[in-house]
Amino acid sequence: MTESDGIPLGELVTSVALLNEWRDEHLQVVVISSDFVRACLVFAQQSAQASGAKLVAPTESDFSNLSLHEDYPSSVSSLDDSPPHLVSKDEAMYYYSGISPSPPKLVYRTGLSTTPWVKPKGLEAHRQLKEVRGVYGHRINAVWEEVGPQVLDLLTVQGIRWSSIDLARFVTDGGSDKQIVGPVVIWIGVLPDSLEGPQAISSSEAILMLLKSFGIEDVEVEYRESIYRPSVGPELLRHVSSVNDTVDVRSPLTPTLCLPIAAADRPDAQGTMGLYFAEGGASDKVLGLTCHHVLFKTDATNNNSYALASNTSAPRKYVQLLGTRAFDKLLDSIRLRIGRHAIMLGQHEDTIKRLDARLAGVDEDEDDEEVADARKELRQAKEQVIAVNEAIETLEKFYSDVKKNWGVARQCVIGHIRVSPALAFNVGPDGFTEDWGAFEIDGPKFAKAFKGNVMDLGTEIPSDVFALKMYPRDDGPTTFKYPSDRLLPLRDMISQELMRRPDMLDHDNEPCLIVIKSGNATGVTIGRATGIFSFVRDDDTGMVSKEWAVYNYDKNSGVFSAPGDSGSIVVDGRGRIGGLLTGGAGKTEISDVTYVTPMPLVVDKNDIVSTPSFASATPSLPCPIPTLLFLSATSFPFAALLYLLVGCWHRYFDYGLVHLSFWLRTTRHGPRDQHYVSLVVVSRIL
Repeated sequence: MTESDGIPLGELVTSVALLNEWRDEHLQVVVISSDFVRACLVFAQQSAQASGAKLVAPTESDFSNLSLHEDYPSSVSSLDDSPPHLVSKDEAMYYYSGISPSPPKLVYRTGLSTTPWVKPKGLEAHRQLKEVRGVYGHRINAVWEEVGPQVLDLLTVQGIRWSSIDLARFVTDGGSDKQIVGPVVIWIGVLPDSLEGPQAISSSEAILMLLKSFGIEDVEVEYRESIYRPSVGPELLRHVSSVNDTVDVRSPLTPTLCLPIAAADRPDAQGTMGLYFAEGGASDKVLGLTCHHVLFKTDATNNNSYALASNTSAPRKYVQLLGTRAFDKLLDSIRLRIGRHAIMLGQHEDTIKRLDARLAGVDEDEDDEEVADARKELRQAKEQVIAVNEAIETLEKFYSDVKKNWGVARQCVIGHIRVSPALAFNVGPDGFTEDWGAFEIDGPKFAKAFKGNVMDLGTEIPSDVFALKMYPRDDGPTTFKYPSDRLLPLRDMISQELMRRPDMLDHDNEPCLIVIKSGNATGVTIGRATGIFSFVRDDDTGMVSKEWAVYNYDKNSGVFSAPGDSGSIVVDGRGRIGGLLTGGAGKTEISDVTYVTPMPLVVDKNDIVSTPSFASATPSLPCPIPTLLFLSATSFPFAALLYLLVGCWHRYFDYGLVHLSFWLRTTRHGPRDQHYVSLVVVSRIL
């Protein structure tokens, strides 16, 4: 490895030394460690090469070279010249190209004869990528609650090892800016190499007959290979503006939502903290919400409820910020940022040398336009040198502080687990997954930097691009406004009605619901939620649950989630909570589909009661109030209140009060062992 962006490594490091000398003479600032900068520069080059290698994926490769066939065999057909009712190797590998960086393998589809797949050639392959969309307004939406369970029964009776059942519609790039919208598909995930041709055909025919009995004859059935899997010291730092040199790397150490966490006794099993909650009453304790499988090892032989004993002498189970991989990832991100700045140093030095030579001997009074431009460019280059050097110094200090303050596990402890019911499937009358745990926050570590439940939208997606993604149509309603400080306050919830019938249209004039999440593994991402609930099956236990599915935004945006994002909260552009991210499905670690347990489905709308404001009760309420969303988890038998939007009218701001009853039901334990949760949100009404 000798070059980066065409600049020899030796010249770059030499430039660092020369710039240090120049700064000593002109700026009187601290000299950068050349050895450390060199190491960061090499790391940045290695990271760039590794990223480049990963980008050469089947979704973008030329179909003329199919050397991957031996490593990616079709479980339906082992022949390239396969019968018309079976899938060829080429189609199996490339049919879903575009829906994720590592698309799943097609096993079988009922549309083989009516819409045969044509193998693209050469550059044409780049124009045959797919994107996956949710299904809205189709006849199957109205009957899916009845049809869906019968589909999974048919699969189970035939012994098919399915992992997930989704409803989807695929949009294929047809070239010349045209998109081909496909039919509605019952999209079934099966375990790799578990489904053979005859079984796929017979089960598909049975599903089509079932649909026909409901008067539905325009829906296809497709099988893909997929595995459903749950995705698992000092004070925290304050949130900073975009002008701070550490803005791109410090978010894991700030108390904004998306904290990377792990159980202290399982630092390699990482997840995300989704929300802050308050214990309520006279207590000032704050709790964090995440998934049970993030806090405890959960499989067929390990799945137990946990509640902290009232005896204060009982040993506690601690939660830490930054698991092993998250800590290494944070350090790597700082080194990468320093390395990139080092590359810029070399470029600015070359500019300064070139312009110094150009202006040598030029009369100071000369006002030729070319000379004036050169002087302006030289001045800007020197200003950039100062800015880049300051950034490197700031990042070097930040790197040192992170290693010192967060490098030892005991320094990373941010709280202890209070309650976490065992992971359960098909819970309650709605049949969703129960996968949550609450841990008590170490208050002193959070107090100074705490801003409540706000989601930092980060710097990875530029604000203009972010806003455009939230509005697929130019003439759509403008419900999202990118916050000037990047902090999106969480308020209210996405109703079940809005999940099923969104008030937004995409470019194809189809309904869509755009959602956001911030997670430990993939950071801030944007996805497309579905209007029909999916079914997932845990392969270890065979248990089935409903989930709310979220698809990747498009073929260019990467995945919505990955392992390590469990516990993240999914919200819409208004900050309304959709649900708790619990897992994903895909053949590899990359998720083709993300699954979320929806919040509103455990809320009884009939229990919503408006209450008059109480301005006189809190005349000195601080202004403005940051959004605070809190949960208290208790274990009493029959009731708990969900307080959503608690507040008052202030001198300058209006607040309102709404009460909702809310509980997470663990019916498998019986009525006297149900876990209830009360939720309190203080939110400014704009």
